Amino acid sequence: MAKVIPFKAIRPENDKVHLVASRSVDGYNSAELKDKLTQNPFSFLHVINPDFEDGAKTKPGSKERLQKIKKRFRNFVNANIFMRDDIACYYLYRQVKEGNTYIGIIGCTSIDDYMSGIIKIHEQTLTQREEKLKDYLEVCEFNAEPVLFCYPDDEQINALCQDILTYRSDYDFTTTDKVRHTLWVINKTKSIKLISERFGKIPAIYIADGHHRSASAALLGKLRRSRDTNFTGNEAYNYYLGVFFPETQLRIYDYNRVVKDLNGLSVKELLDKLSKSFMVKEIKENIFKPTRKHEISLYTEGKWYSLSAKDGVYKADSPVGSLDASILTEHVLSPIFNIHDLKTDKRIGFVPGIKGAEALKAMVDDGKAAAAFGLYPVTMDHLKWIADTNNIMPPKSTWVEPKMRSGLVIYSLEDN
Repeated sequence: MAKVIPFKAIRPENDKVHLVASRSVDGYNSAELKDKLTQNPFSFLHVINPDFEDGAKTKPGSKERLQKIKKRFRNFVNANIFMRDDIACYYLYRQVKEGNTYIGIIGCTSIDDYMSGIIKIHEQTLTQREEKLKDYLEVCEFNAEPVLFCYPDDEQINALCQDILTYRSDYDFTTTDKVRHTLWVINKTKSIKLISERFGKIPAIYIADGHHRSASAALLGKLRRSRDTNFTGNEAYNYYLGVFFPETQLRIYDYNRVVKDLNGLSVKELLDKLSKSFMVKEIKENIFKPTRKHEISLYTEGKWYSLSAKDGVYKADSPVGSLDASILTEHVLSPIFNIHDLKTDKRIGFVPGIKGAEALKAMVDDGKAAAAFGLYPVTMDHLKWIADTNNIMPPKSTWVEPKMRSGLVIYSLEDN
């Protein structure tokens, strides 16, 4: 059964939270990042980019850079930009974005649950990235961006959350991307006990986003256990930060593909080849998205096409083979475009569905791609089917919302 525990969060002072919390550093281009660092001295980006303050360049991922990150974080704490809760709490988080509302609980989960399979995965991790994040945790000793988990809806947890929503929140702010973030500290003994007990009755939880962060936390835990002669299992390194949403609270978007060239084919030749595996139909619309599973959209040379997989093209009883991303790779990208490795081939690009089909059209119209393929979103049931059968999705198969801000709630690994 799942183990999700409360913790003593380090978090921004109320009057600074809207200034501190930031998107993941990967979400900014270089110009945006420089602007944020220049204009906002409270941004958590200053912690992650410590070289900006003194101008002394360090190598990303180096021990010197990581030590500067840790020092910068401590400076934020000492300057009262951050505060620390006196008792272990859970935190109720609500995000409202583009008319969608997401409500989840922030807590810490066990690396033992990850290693034993109680925490289910659906994505392959890269060893090099695991090691890089493990080194970050080992030196910096804090989690600032929670892993996104989902779990089967629980009536008692849902009822508690709805009750908490009626009280005044501890944080309530809207960011410049028009996303509203609200947070309540759950510090009542009765509420903490109920949440802990209800999660303890859930047989499995699923990683929706954050596979590498989970793997790196487990790596660090194994390493420290091997060094710790007084290991008890209660040390802070045995846990890592997560935000837990009921399955019905998450939204899975499609993750689409663009290709840089048609591999020497004319559009007519491409369509002829596609017709062997798909029913091909031109769509007389300015914007087109797949309307059902196993329908793929194609946009090239100013026209949209619907590609409906023919009978026998995929195995309906195969968790991975029946994914539209797999069908596209097996019957289009690999045999027609000669793109076999989605992780390394530079002729393929990925566009999250949250940007809309308009983004696919724009990339082709602007000459950044020769063709774009849109996929129907993976369902939660299909994601769980893959995880429950110990299978792995192809790269970039899902884009899951919501995305949380870094530095909003921090878990310290220095606690004992």
